[in-house]
Amino acid sequence: MKWACACILAMLWPLAASAQPEAPRSWDDLVAAAKIEGKVVVLGPASAELRRTLPEAFRARFGITMEYLGGRTSDQIVKIRAERQAGIYSADAVLSGIDSFSGVFYPEKLLAPLRPVLMLPEVVDGSKWKKGKLWFSDPEDQYVLRLANNVSNLFHVNTSQVKLEELRSAQDLLNPKWKGRIALEDPISRGSGSNHAAHFYLQLGGDFIKKLYIDQKPMISRDKRALMDGLMHGTYPITLGADDQDVVKMRADGMPLALLQGFSDLDREVSGGSGLLGLLANAPHPNAAKVFVNWIASKQGSEVYTRARGAVPTRNDIDESYLPPEVIPREGVRYFDNQDWNYTVTQKEEARRAVSKIMQEAH
Repeated sequence: MKWACACILAMLWPLAASAQPEAPRSWDDLVAAAKIEGKVVVLGPASAELRRTLPEAFRARFGITMEYLGGRTSDQIVKIRAERQAGIYSADAVLSGIDSFSGVFYPEKLLAPLRPVLMLPEVVDGSKWKKGKLWFSDPEDQYVLRLANNVSNLFHVNTSQVKLEELRSAQDLLNPKWKGRIALEDPISRGSGSNHAAHFYLQLGGDFIKKLYIDQKPMISRDKRALMDGLMHGTYPITLGADDQDVVKMRADGMPLALLQGFSDLDREVSGGSGLLGLLANAPHPNAAKVFVNWIASKQGSEVYTRARGAVPTRNDIDESYLPPEVIPREGVRYFDNQDWNYTVTQKEEARRAVSKIMQEAH
């Protein structure tokens, strides 16, 4: 009886194997398979511009629908964890910042290897990238691809209230005349606010953190819209955390706003912002997901993304004339990379804990 069952199984196995869909062997095959799946689901920052431009460009290029889910990464992570515990897989790819990748997506094994699925010649060709190769941020050099690298605009200033020459060093922020007139992005919650606070702590010390974040009585918020409103109306004419893209648009409309990128006593920062790309494990639309990650890393996709975000591409074949010159990293200038992986998981975490302790002790 056992022998008969074994024979039957042996005869059925080739049929079962042949019933499995073959992995696409070429780019055209991959796109065809993706069209059958019909859509791709992408998690990303809460950007109205991205929500409009990415799906439009992707559908125009491939005829495939993109469901772009923009929002706070912390909220997206809660949802993903809950879904995966229930065996549900709803998203295919993610665009986010270094903290979410190094703190959650990578260590919790929510990502699939990205490098092996990149197949477009213009993507895998190192000569198309400023570093001479694909810029993977993760320790294994294959999960998290960096698509953007901007000189960070530390502070934005309403020049109807503040003269730029009044803010030449970080210590100038501690002038009593600015007490109650500075707005700061939350230094505790993960994100750009805590990244900047960690940088301040490491280079300027805990005493500076206390004086700026507590003694100067700043308005502290996680809401970029509130930060932007305070800046525009001059209520908080010195602001850390307003959206760069919004500031650029307001300047173009004649608002008296200026970018303040650095101080004499603080290294200039570069950052990829939310321009880090990952492919989620067990993607529900695996072929469409592969098409998307190849496209977003290509010249066309990267240009759509970086233009929508006002970001500097890490590719070297994209016209950057749409960008303010001051946000483009220059050769020979020393920058502090606040999205370096090793720094993020070691020094930055230690600095964050120290900043958090300072803030807690003051309340």
